Amino acid sequence: MTTTPTPGASQPPQTSSPDRPAGLYKAFAASLTGTALEWYDFAVYSAAAAVVFPIIFFPSSDPLTGTILAFSTYAVGYVSRPVGGIIFGRLGDRIGRKKVLVATLMIIGVATVLIGILPGYATIGIAAPLILVLLRFAQGVGVGGEWGGAVLLSSEYGDPTKRGFWASAAQVGPPAGNLMANGALAILTVAMTEDAFISYGWRIAFLFSAVLVGFGLWIRLKLEDTPVFKAIEAHGDRPQAPVKEVLTTQLRPLIAAILSRVGPDVLYALFTVFTLTYGIQFLGYERNQVLTAVLVGSAFQLITIPLAGAVSDRINRRVVYAAAAILGAAWTFIFFGILGSNNQAILVIGIVLGLTCHSFMYGPQAAFVVEQFSPRLRSTGSSLAYTFAGVIGGAIAPLMFTLLLSEFGSWVPVAAYVGVAGILTLIGLALGRDPHNTEDEEYRTMLETEKI
Repeated sequence: MTTTPTPGASQPPQTSSPDRPAGLYKAFAASLTGTALEWYDFAVYSAAAAVVFPIIFFPSSDPLTGTILAFSTYAVGYVSRPVGGIIFGRLGDRIGRKKVLVATLMIIGVATVLIGILPGYATIGIAAPLILVLLRFAQGVGVGGEWGGAVLLSSEYGDPTKRGFWASAAQVGPPAGNLMANGALAILTVAMTEDAFISYGWRIAFLFSAVLVGFGLWIRLKLEDTPVFKAIEAHGDRPQAPVKEVLTTQLRPLIAAILSRVGPDVLYALFTVFTLTYGIQFLGYERNQVLTAVLVGSAFQLITIPLAGAVSDRINRRVVYAAAAILGAAWTFIFFGILGSNNQAILVIGIVLGLTCHSFMYGPQAAFVVEQFSPRLRSTGSSLAYTFAGVIGGAIAPLMFTLLLSEFGSWVPVAAYVGVAGILTLIGLALGRDPHNTEDEEYRTMLETEKI
């Protein structure tokens, strides 16, 4: 597909190196910051579901029942993701990555602000939890459409041989958002009494989302679409029915990508969501102690996720991913075995190491998922994989952890659940393929040919 320019003809100015084209750093920043801001919204809900919502929206004489109901609404945010994945994943292949990312940021931002002003059960009765579920559904739709576009935004600008690192921009979003969300909640719990925090303090974290979303929109509106999508669009290669085409022509890659995500989702839910309930209600930790431990673990992930992505560019991506899946499952058993009450150091170290195992799956994950699909179907395929995996992975994990602990009174079934999720991930990696970087280069060449 390469066209040789006529000798002596004027050439376009070279403003960037081949592996770092113009707009790459802006795309990396837009992918990271936008996803972090959306995951702030999502994570602040997750933390509130464990700490506040059982009291505000699901009052019950049994604290465990209230927690189960709160985690059920947490699951709604995952179940709704396929809706966002289908709608916005398709649009990402039809109208472009950038437009989709602006829309998803708006959806989740508005939903989060509305949760922040939603009256509780004591004020409007059953309408409170019902509206909460609807807003949680909207959050899930936004996140479901966000991930695929964010990953492609950074990875399609960069060198395909370094996709593990560049695609990890979107992967840093969840721990960054989790860091901000738990940090905000920790500050609020320290700054006010428990009664004040339960009454109105938690709402401040939700309302602050308006500022963060505005900043994210400012960055994304300044960005052009990816070179790969521009080439696809210029040559009329956009799919007419991308969802149907993925399901009929790329079913094995879709299954591989879905299964590869189950283990990381379950492990992340364990160490960032379930530990709040387990540590506070069953081991007697103070809320601030557990939130601090999650905060420290998330801070480490800001480094370990891009590091893992870069490592997967040098070592076979599937090997790095598989090793982390095995270590993550093994560490879960060790973590619960050594965790006791009033041992803050063990709690922090345990969560940090657990999230490090998660990082070495999650860092390479974006690149692995993207590489399963052809460029013209990447947005749809990646979004479907991300969202459907969320339903069977992260959506029900906190609820299942709580039910297993309630039924058996032991952490062993919880750890075994993580182990099964790890096995599913290994199956997905075995079904997947290694990268075909020539696909990107062909589209890049097409675009450069048009410029000459």
